[in-house]
Amino acid sequence: MNDSDFIIHDESFRRILRPDSRVERLAGGFGFTEGPVWIAAQGCLLFSDIPRNKIMRWAPGEEPAVWREPSNNSNGNTLDRQGRLITCEHGSRRITRTEPDGRITLLADSFGARRLNSPNDAVVKSDGSIWFTDPPYGIPADKIEQPHNYVFRLDPGATEPVALVDDFAMPNGLCFSPDETRLYVADSSAEGNGNRHHIRVFDVQSDNTLAGGDVFAVIEPGVPDGMRTDTDGRLYSTAADGVHVFAPDATLLGRILTPETAANCTFGGPDRCTLFITATTSIYAVELAAGA
Repeated sequence: MNDSDFIIHDESFRRILRPDSRVERLAGGFGFTEGPVWIAAQGCLLFSDIPRNKIMRWAPGEEPAVWREPSNNSNGNTLDRQGRLITCEHGSRRITRTEPDGRITLLADSFGARRLNSPNDAVVKSDGSIWFTDPPYGIPADKIEQPHNYVFRLDPGATEPVALVDDFAMPNGLCFSPDETRLYVADSSAEGNGNRHHIRVFDVQSDNTLAGGDVFAVIEPGVPDGMRTDTDGRLYSTAADGVHVFAPDATLLGRILTPETAANCTFGGPDRCTLFITATTSIYAVELAAGA
């Protein structure tokens, strides 16, 4: 283990590390990386380069290659239950699905007869519903049509999402606990716009509504962005100095350090124990003893 790549806050953090765990830079030179998703069937990672309007592909032993251009300034990506790519597009202000033959299907672009802001990140529940955040990061202030920055749920077959929460300053990354009884959502805003840099946690009700919403953890330095949970329910949240790892009871266990500000992360690799991290101009990876 490379000790300089980690900060241990609680001794139980060592359980997720392997003797050979170290942070490795896989590729760099991008504009701003986001939205990593592991495609197990192809053994590759897809990720967004937002300002360069591309979705990139990386695979072990290969140079990064353009997978889609233009991408409508794609941000968050995830897979649905059939393994199809779900993408949040800033430029087109919509949620799309990529079909097996490459066709792109529009899933949602409006709520209440108003255009969405700029869908940021998404996660798919086991029932096929798509949950996503819609801050106005990607559009000028005079183009905002929604009265709030919502957390949405898009049910299978629906063309308009359901607004679940409306009191976020800037809803950002989100993920479920392994049993889907909890939903974690980042609120990431600068001073003057709420100055929030925390993660909230909600109880998922039987009818797919949300209750609660207390602050789960505060992220410093920086703000929380993308996040994931492992099979034991630990939460991995990106931050200015890398990825902060929390126990389900919100105890900060440790930090995985990256040289650049981290924006998102996902588990992948053959055993799903590789944590891939998109961080500003690069992508990084660390082999862990925990996985998803």
